[in-house]
Amino acid sequence: MDLKLLFVRIEKRWRSLWDYRIFRLTVLIHGFYFILSMILTLVFFKEQNDFRVYYRVGELFMTDINGLYNPLNYIDMWPFRYFPISAAFFVPFYLLGFELGFIVFNLFNLLLNVLICNLLYKILIHIRREDHEKGDKRIVMYICLFLMGLPNLFNYILGQINLYVTLLILLSLFLFLTREGFKWDLISSIILGFSIIIKPITIFMIPFLLVLKLRFKQKQFEFKVLKSLIRIIGLLLPLSLNLFLFLLYPSLWDGFLTTNFTGSETIIVNHSFSLTKIILNFFIFFNISHNPLLVFLLISFIIGGLSFVVYVFRRITENSIIFAYLFGILIMLLVYYDSWTHHLLALTPLLIILIFYMPRNSKITKKYVKPSFFFFSFFDLAFMGIWFITQKWFPFNLVSTIFLLIILYGSTKFCLTEDSNY
Repeated sequence: MDLKLLFVRIEKRWRSLWDYRIFRLTVLIHGFYFILSMILTLVFFKEQNDFRVYYRVGELFMTDINGLYNPLNYIDMWPFRYFPISAAFFVPFYLLGFELGFIVFNLFNLLLNVLICNLLYKILIHIRREDHEKGDKRIVMYICLFLMGLPNLFNYILGQINLYVTLLILLSLFLFLTREGFKWDLISSIILGFSIIIKPITIFMIPFLLVLKLRFKQKQFEFKVLKSLIRIIGLLLPLSLNLFLFLLYPSLWDGFLTTNFTGSETIIVNHSFSLTKIILNFFIFFNISHNPLLVFLLISFIIGGLSFVVYVFRRITENSIIFAYLFGILIMLLVYYDSWTHHLLALTPLLIILIFYMPRNSKITKKYVKPSFFFFSFFDLAFMGIWFITQKWFPFNLVSTIFLLIILYGSTKFCLTEDSNY
C-alpha cells in the first residue's frame, strides 16, 4: 500500500473521530494514564512492578535458563509462571536496561491499544445486529470506555503483558468470524496458540475450539472431526516449541508444574478474585486442612465442565465462536489461583462484543453484561484496595468473583434460551 495514501486515510479517520467529545476525552485520559504510569513506576515504584519479573526472566534466559523457575531468583517478586519459550520475548527489553526497557515496553503497549481498538471496531461492525443503531457513535463510545478503563492504567503501571494477549485473541477471533476454510482455521488457531505462549490465560479455550453441537429436541449430534482436528493442531503447534526446551533442560518441566500448581503462592492469602483462591483463602484463614491442587481441579471440573456442556447444547449457530472465547476466559479467571485486575483486559473487549452481538434491548445485556462491563472497567480496582484494608478480618475479594459468575450465568441463559430477544 502507498504510504502517502495510508497516512491520508489515518488523518481522515482521526479527524472524524475527533468530532466525538468522548474520543477527545479518552485521548486526554489515556494519555494521562500512560504518563502517570511512567512517573509512578520509574520514580516511586521501581521495585514494585511486574516488569521487574520480565526483566529478570530475560536475564535468566540468557545466563541461567535452568533457574527460570527457581524461587530464589525471584526474591521479593512474583514467580515466573509462563511457558519457558516466552522468556525469549523479554530478552530485548533486558538488553535495553531496566528504565529504557520499561519505556519501550509500555510504548509497545500504547501501540497495541491502538491496534486492539482497530480490530475491535472491525469485529463489532461485522457482528452487530440489525436492531442496533447504525453509524459509529455507539461503537466508538464503548471502545473509548475500554481505553478509559482502570485495568489499562494498572497494566501500564505494572508493565504487564496482557495487551499482547488481547491483540492475539481479537485477531484470531476476527479471522474465525470473517474467514472460511481449513486454511483460516489453522491460521486463527496458530495465532491463539501464540497467545497461550505469551501468557497462558487463554489455555482453557482449547476444548471450545472443537466444532461440537448437540440439538437435543431434534436428537442431532454434530461433530466436525477434521475441522476440529485442524484447529487443535494449529493451536498446539506454537505450544510444541516448549517441548524443545523441556527436553534440553528437564528441570524446567518440574519447575513449571511446581510454580503453577503446587508452589508456595498457592498456600498464602492474597487478593486474587478467582473462585479457587476465595475458597483457599477461606481454608487458610480458618486454618482448615486442604489440598490446593485438589481444590483447583475440582473447581476446574465444575466450572469448566458446565461451561463446555452449555456450549455444546447452545441454541445459537451464527458466530457462536464468540462464546467459545468468552467461556474460555471466564473459566480461567474463575478457576486459576491468581486472577488480577489487569487480566480483565482480555475480558472487557469480549463483553463489548457480546453487547453488540446480543439484541439491542436484550434483558441479559441490561441485567448482566453491561453492569459487569462497567464494574470491571471502573470499580474492580477499588475493591482490590478495600481488600488490603479489610484482609485481617475478611480476606475475600468477593465482588469481582460475583460479577464473573453473573457474566457466566447471563451467557449461559443466552446460549440456552429459545427466545432470541431475551
